[in-house]
Amino acid sequence: MERSVSEGRRLYRDVLNEVLKRIRPSAEERERTLRFAERLVCILKNRLKESGIEADVELQGSIAKDTWLAGEKDIDIFILLPRTYSREIFGKVLNVVKSVVGEDWKEAYAEHPYIQAKIGDFTVDCVPCFRVSKASDVSSSVDRTPLHTRYVREKLNGELKNQVRMLKRFMKGIGTYGAEIKIGGFSGYLCELLTLYYGSFMNVLEAASSWRRGEIIDIEGYYQGNEEKVLELFKDSPLIVIDPTDKSRNVASSVRECKLSEFIAASRMFLRKPSITYFYPREIRPLSLKNLKNNLQKRGTSLLIIKFNALDVVSDVLWGQLYKSLKAVSELLASHDFRILRQDVWSDEKEFCLFIFEMESLSLPPMKKHLGPPINKVSDCER
Repeated sequence: MERSVSEGRRLYRDVLNEVLKRIRPSAEERERTLRFAERLVCILKNRLKESGIEADVELQGSIAKDTWLAGEKDIDIFILLPRTYSREIFGKVLNVVKSVVGEDWKEAYAEHPYIQAKIGDFTVDCVPCFRVSKASDVSSSVDRTPLHTRYVREKLNGELKNQVRMLKRFMKGIGTYGAEIKIGGFSGYLCELLTLYYGSFMNVLEAASSWRRGEIIDIEGYYQGNEEKVLELFKDSPLIVIDPTDKSRNVASSVRECKLSEFIAASRMFLRKPSITYFYPREIRPLSLKNLKNNLQKRGTSLLIIKFNALDVVSDVLWGQLYKSLKAVSELLASHDFRILRQDVWSDEKEFCLFIFEMESLSLPPMKKHLGPPINKVSDCER
């Protein structure tokens, strides 16, 4: 028997209220996080000034926009430098940062180096960039971040911030959150824009349920009435969300088609039958070797696993190469008539990587039908 409308609404309300309790930082957590971040910003600002480096030091990311999830300990601090400096200044800035953050730090890389430090129970990214006022002045994606922060802070009100939190938690729960190449999903900024555009978490899910490949979302209406131009500019993108701070950029460019499909499917399923498990999934226990063998036997399939050493490169470079190589190996197998049912890649990002293929069979029949040229092609037939 189908649920009544009132029962359905109550179930949605109960689930979302429970999620909200878990994702919203408490007053104590908020005060502690902001106090720590602001103190670190102040210290960095003073130390840079003492070193003769002109810079603004600002809190960025989800904490600056007040869209972070309870329990998250990641802080983004950007060091904004005048464009009169050359890129060589980044090294001097990072030396100052190292003198402030203590000993537990590592140098990481985006489009240029930054410092990732562990201070107490916080992970702090200190990122140098150039100060810009408009998208046309941007020299790297890092420079663009303050523009995003400013836009979201101007547009989001208190209730919408919680709706963003809900969407982020839903994305995390179903495995579609994260713009890094390893995941190929939705960034925090993209979640914020979707919430702004549709007005609530539930509205995002309802809209996503009917999305098609090449869906266009243009918050500022840069291309209103000119969808053909958008599709031409971003023709290979399964989802197109025009950056309100830069009309030449697709905020959803990182979203792979499989992750978009997973989000659309999960949206439909949640709307049909809401559950807390979409936000907080049950732990998946790995199959024992015996159970794995039994499952493969029942399915009548085989596994091909290729193991090799990981490259000593930054994560995005590693995963970019892994996905590219996986595709090449898959195409090679297919060209020799092996039928692949599923494929995936895994790496610990330190020592080794795995390509995993579920195959119809690991062997080919001894005979293969090969069609020759048409009989009227005399010279080809006699070769």
